[in-house]
Amino acid sequence: MRDATGEAGRGGLRVTFDRRLKLEFHGSTVTSDAGLLAFRELDDALGLTQMAGEVLSDTRTGKNGRHSLIAQLRQSVFGRLAGYEDVNDADRLGCDPAMRWVVGGRAVMAQAASTSQMGRFETEAMTSAQNLTALADLSGRWIDRVPARRPGTALLLDIDSSVSPTYGAQEGTAYNGHFACTCYHPLFVFNQHGDLERCALRPGNVHSAHGWREVLEPVVARYRGQTRRRLLRADAAFALPELYEFLEAEGSHYAIRLPANPVLQARIAPPE
Repeated sequence: MRDATGEAGRGGLRVTFDRRLKLEFHGSTVTSDAGLLAFRELDDALGLTQMAGEVLSDTRTGKNGRHSLIAQLRQSVFGRLAGYEDVNDADRLGCDPAMRWVVGGRAVMAQAASTSQMGRFETEAMTSAQNLTALADLSGRWIDRVPARRPGTALLLDIDSSVSPTYGAQEGTAYNGHFACTCYHPLFVFNQHGDLERCALRPGNVHSAHGWREVLEPVVARYRGQTRRRLLRADAAFALPELYEFLEAEGSHYAIRLPANPVLQARIAPPE
């Protein structure tokens, strides 16, 4: 049979493309966190992580530190801002182009810190006594950068506890009957703009108001002498005479809910 294999004298079918069209795959340049770039620009405008770099100390003694302290801090902060709760995704994020640009330094041309590097940063460098003190004061320092851009005549503070469930045998974790879980029981102070003024991580079984003075007093001291009106709000767990006395001595107003009191309820009830 002639041309049994399908071959023909006129040659095979050839497909040609416009040579101006090029198809390339660059998986490493794809990111789902491009929104971080806007936050990084805001960080640069306010100098927030730059300020952190000035008050935090680098505990590393070797000369093989690929990424600076401030670069690792940015990776830690912006990673959580993007929704990554811990450093388990650091290896993958280290190759992400948006994260590399956000971290800056050597990460821009290579990659950001690995999971092991970020683990050492958070569990070793950031847990020194000096850095823990600096971190506790850092949110207040950041907030102090804002008043000139966001002036106000009053300061409204909210103090309250929260729950952070734990799994395993983390140091300080304990069962809390109110939340019905094993947890930490942190304490927070926020201002009316939603900015975190100060916080403290506490064991899970302490009272809601435990350690209120250590958290609240530095915040009040920062605003001491300013002419703005100050007000504190809290729930019934903070209905403590010593807290009232502290606020009144500072000239601060307060609105604190009273605990359930059958005698008081009976006296203020409308007549039948």
